[in-house]
Amino acid sequence: MHGSAVNGWLLVALCVMAGASCLVRRGSCAGDGRGAAADEAVMGFGMAAMAVPAAVVTPPSWGWTVYAVVFGVASLRALWCARRGGHHPHHLVGSLAMVYMAVAMSGAGGAGAGGHGTHSGVPLVTGALIAYYAVYVIRAGVRLVPVAAPAGGGWSAGPELALACRVSMGLAMLAMLPAV
Repeated sequence: MHGSAVNGWLLVALCVMAGASCLVRRGSCAGDGRGAAADEAVMGFGMAAMAVPAAVVTPPSWGWTVYAVVFGVASLRALWCARRGGHHPHHLVGSLAMVYMAVAMSGAGGAGAGGHGTHSGVPLVTGALIAYYAVYVIRAGVRLVPVAAPAGGGWSAGPELALACRVSMGLAMLAMLPAV
């Protein structure tokens, strides 16, 4: 991604911590919750990889294609799970947003080399995703405030960890989308 190296590394740290907390949470979940935690871990680690400052590590030209394929597969998985009533549609939106960012950063989306566009204003899809994530973060954050402590399952089994992870990744998406 583009921008300050300090901001980029802070974003990487946030996404790695969110991905790691999702992996920890996966160990204490069962059924659909286990799959959702794994999907969120993939999203967190993928966002961390995409957020590494370009001034430090320039991804190979094929790297963006790999991101697009990985998150395209994640989108198909989210669509399949949503069909069965499993994951909530947010996973599908998140995976598709990652595909969109990977394509835009590769220059294939009309944004030019490395995602630097010469257009003025915010592209429609980017603006819609920013609005979606702004609303999502506010709604998830409000639900996070009154959550009670878990009853016996330990800190990794409580609903507040999942909400905190989702709020963190939503904020990371809000930071990454304007760079597209």
